Amino acid sequence: MPRRSDLPGTPSMQLLTLGLNHTTAPLAVRERVAFVPEEVGSTIGRLRERLAEPAGGRLTEAAIVSTCNRTELYCAVQEPDRAQLALQQFIAAEKQLDVNELQKHSYVLPNDTAVRHAFRVASGLDSMVLGEPQILGQMKQAEKLARNAGGLGLLLNHLFQRTFAVAKEVRTTTEIGTQSVSMAAAAVRVAQRIFGDLSQEHILFVGAGEMIELTATHFAAQHPKSITVANRTLERAEVLAHRFHGHPMRLGDLPEALARFDIIVSSTASSLPIIGLGMVERAIKSRRRKPMFIVDLAVPRDVEPEVARLDDVYVHSVDDLGRIVQTGNETRQAAVAQAEAIIETGVRDFEEWVKARRSVPVIQDLRNRADALRRRELERALKQLAKGESPEAVIEYLSQALTNKFLHDPMSALREATEEAERARLQALLARFYSGSDH
Repeated sequence: MPRRSDLPGTPSMQLLTLGLNHTTAPLAVRERVAFVPEEVGSTIGRLRERLAEPAGGRLTEAAIVSTCNRTELYCAVQEPDRAQLALQQFIAAEKQLDVNELQKHSYVLPNDTAVRHAFRVASGLDSMVLGEPQILGQMKQAEKLARNAGGLGLLLNHLFQRTFAVAKEVRTTTEIGTQSVSMAAAAVRVAQRIFGDLSQEHILFVGAGEMIELTATHFAAQHPKSITVANRTLERAEVLAHRFHGHPMRLGDLPEALARFDIIVSSTASSLPIIGLGMVERAIKSRRRKPMFIVDLAVPRDVEPEVARLDDVYVHSVDDLGRIVQTGNETRQAAVAQAEAIIETGVRDFEEWVKARRSVPVIQDLRNRADALRRRELERALKQLAKGESPEAVIEYLSQALTNKFLHDPMSALREATEEAERARLQALLARFYSGSDH
């Protein structure tokens, strides 16, 4: 039989979020802590194994949200104080980062604060681009990865489902995302400041994921001279290139081909830079100092930081574009208050659900105890009847015995109540129980 502390929804089970984002950590730190999708499942497995014991906070559930702007761990734990330090030590060890540096840039959110944060993130209120829709898809991917890894239990499953429902309500009933200026649009604006009309420029997209597809859509609208898509898998490059009437290219051909392009947009899942200083130096020399604009949307970065120091090369990271986008946020502030109100309602609903779940084991325990009492007294009554005792006397004895035993614990609690408020609550509870006993 499981211990009560092992049962879902008991008072000891708590929600805890550890994370860092674009407001607490620079890009150089965020890229070191980022998780690519392929490593999330195994990381959740190690996390649940190592933090399951008391020293780790008795962690039972875990999910990881990792994007260019944030890395966050959503966990269900029984001892949050121990879990907090254990989580920080785990991530520091996984990413070979000093734990003090991680603590400096991270935040820890418990219970309803963590719920509110998840709702705000999914609704686009905590994004670098206010109201941007991409984060919701990223959180759905995180939920799927956690589910496949066995990291979701009762608490986190309900958290994610409520998160998606709240985000949907925010986006359908407010205008939080109607004027959202995306990173892709910002990249186009910067390119136009450098080159003017983009109709004579050659553009290279490195990668074939969702962010590249979004950015390519914005740039294609400017009718550039040519579009090329480079990817490790040529088939994926061909599909995306065909959509924009462009050309596919193998990623391995990038060093020799880089000089042909005026604008390079890169967003891959590589853990190491794929566009190095030497590669760009050779390309600039071949271009005879003609400017080159590089947009690095990846975290960890696809472009070595030293490239930005070169003359005639303009490098913009996600943080650089984010600062440009921030200037347009004022027009969307009117919708924020409405979105926050929806989120607060969602947080209260989640709290009520948690309270209800915490009562389940207690209710089940009461029912089991009452049923055990009933069976013992029924067995005793049947034995008395078998001995030939009067049925009326047996029934009378049975009813008195059940009444006395059912009243024993509540009456003892009432006598032992030392606070007037506690006594009043017990009296009210008993009055409600016995007033409805004939229904």
